[in-house]
Formats: sequence, C-alpha cells, structure tokens
Amino acid sequence: MNGPKNFRLYFLLAALGIGGIVLLLREHRPSFLRPDLHLSAYVTTADGNVTVVDLVKLKAVARIAVGPGLSGMREHPTRPEIFGLSSTGGYVWILDPRANHFTGQVTARIAVGPLPYALDFSPDGNRIYTTASGNNTLLAIDVKSRAVVGRAMTGREPVLAHVTPDGKTVLVVNRRDGSLGIHDAPTLTLRGSVSVVPQPEDVAVLPDGSLAFVLSRSERRISVVDLRRGVLVTHLELAGKPTDMLLKPDGGELYVISPEAHGLQAITPWTHEVGDYMVLGSTPTRGVLSSDASLLYVSDTAGDRVTPVDIFNRRIIRDPGKGFPVPAGDSPTALRFDPAENLLLVVSQGSGDLAVIRVRTNFLLTMIPVGDHPQDLAVKLF
Repeated sequence: MNGPKNFRLYFLLAALGIGGIVLLLREHRPSFLRPDLHLSAYVTTADGNVTVVDLVKLKAVARIAVGPGLSGMREHPTRPEIFGLSSTGGYVWILDPRANHFTGQVTARIAVGPLPYALDFSPDGNRIYTTASGNNTLLAIDVKSRAVVGRAMTGREPVLAHVTPDGKTVLVVNRRDGSLGIHDAPTLTLRGSVSVVPQPEDVAVLPDGSLAFVLSRSERRISVVDLRRGVLVTHLELAGKPTDMLLKPDGGELYVISPEAHGLQAITPWTHEVGDYMVLGSTPTRGVLSSDASLLYVSDTAGDRVTPVDIFNRRIIRDPGKGFPVPAGDSPTALRFDPAENLLLVVSQGSGDLAVIRVRTNFLLTMIPVGDHPQDLAVKLF
C-alpha cells in the first residue's frame, strides 16, 4: 500500500535535487559545481604589495610585489585584469588574476610620468585615461597593445581623469589650479576649463553628461558645472567638509558623506537643491551603494563600524535579526560589494584586515589579515 506513495515521494525529491543542481550550474558564481569560476579580492598595502584574498575559501592566498606608492586600483569592466598605479614609480601596472595558479601576477608596467593617482576606463573598455600630476599631463593608453596613444597638457596638478558616460569627453580635475578641464576623448584636445572649488579632488557626472559635480575635501562646498556650455552653474553649501560622494545610477540623487558633520546629505542634481540630512555616527568617511540604490553602507572610521542605510526611507537599518552596528575592524575606510552583492568587503586600515560582512544579515563573517595599512580594494569574478 505504501509502495506508490514512497515512489512518488522519492521521485519528487529526485526532481527537486536535479532542479537544484541545474539552478546552481546556471548561476554565475564559484562553487564546487563551478570550479572554473574564481572570486577574489585585491587589496593594496602601504609596503607596495597587493594581497589576494580568495572569497570562496575566505583566506589570503598571495602577496604580490607591485611597487611603491600604490593608488587608483580598478578592475577592468570586461577583461580578467586588475589595473592600478604606482604614484612613486610613475607607471600603470596590470595584474592577470589567472596567472600563477589563479593567485595572480603583474604582467605589465606602463610608464606614464611622475605622480599618477587615478585612472578611468572608456565605456567600451578599450582605453585607459590617467594623469601625471608631476608634469601636468593627460594620457590615453590602449588596453590591448599597452601603448600610450595620446598625451595632452592640462592645468596644474591634475589628480583625476574621468570619462563621461557617452565616452566623448574626459574631465580632468586640476587640484592646484582649482579647475575642471574638459578634453575631447579621442584627441585629448582641451575644449574648455572651468574654475571650481579650491583644491578639487573628485568629480561625478550625470548619466546624460549634462552636469558635473566637483568635490574638494578642504571646502564645505560642491561646484556644479554645465558641461555642454562649459560654465560654472553654482556652488552648493554643505554641512561639513566632504570625504566621499555617490551618485545614484539614474542620476536621481547625489549623496555626500561628511565626517565633520557626522552624516550625509542628499542633493537633487537636476534642481541643484541640497535636501535631506542624516546623522550616521562619529566619523562617516566612505560609502558604497547597492546596484538598485536602495542600500547605502557607510564606513565609520572612528567608530570602527559600518552603518547600513535604507535610502528609500532615510533610516539606519536596525531591524531585528540584523546586525547593528556592524563591526569592521580598526579604522574602516574603503568598501566594495562582491558582484552578486552577497558580501560587503571593508578595508580596515588600523588593524590591517579585510572585513567580510554578509549583506543579507549584516553580520561580520570574518576578518582576514592583508598587510600593513591597507588602502584600495578591487573585486574580480573570472
């Protein structure tokens, strides 16, 4: 009598098991069923190394000597490569994560000039743009050939090159001049220069390329620049000196983090209005937005924690069953998600660790030692 029922039960369990295996195989993530995929974090340290962390095994697997004064590390948007700069050495370095049994290896160093600090990719990923602030130069590099294909003079002390979303313009932040240079991307020709806040250091651009927002960490103001007309629109007054700004993917809001003001301000880019203000903690410093812009995680350097923020409802997440505050080692700064946004990775400069936090529960999984005074962070699935 129980034979047909047991058969149906076993058949259902087998079908569910097969369905689960198929679902796992379809997921683009590392697992025992997908040994061909690898997920790693790359952390630069003050002694000129990059520490490679296996995010499946949750442990450091290699330390790669790269060079002095590391900065501006970025993962390539499509190629399995990590790019960064040696500001002291004056070169762009390229790391292949697949080399040396998937622990990674530096495969190229491209000389660009004295004191490069940051780089950006063209939308198609074929070009790198960077600046040499020591000789006031903007450079374009072909990613495939590793050759410098363009140079142009800039204002004084260019610290950042940023490509507009349409790929037609490169914006150069000239720190000593207090100006934003507007360059043609194919030729690097200077089309215009706009005076902005003193000692500018960062820029954000709306998705349609109409407006740029220029940040100075020494000023309580942000400059708004009309890129189509090449003119300054206004300066927006802030509650305190900012350390980071994050633009929603649709350009709907700009979030400015200020440790001096102990929180963040929301700016409406289209109307240039400074809106809601939120107190987050002792010294909020850096932030990262989820892909749907619903969650914002902010590192609190003095508080040794990460604060999760519900952006839609303008509240700190303190839901039962979810961790708050989220511990993140000593002096947490830079943050990144893994590609699936299951893990939040936080660089802890004071303790020399990488904090790994599970996003769903906001609980700290582990602290992984990565070396002396870690700084930049990149994540690559390959």
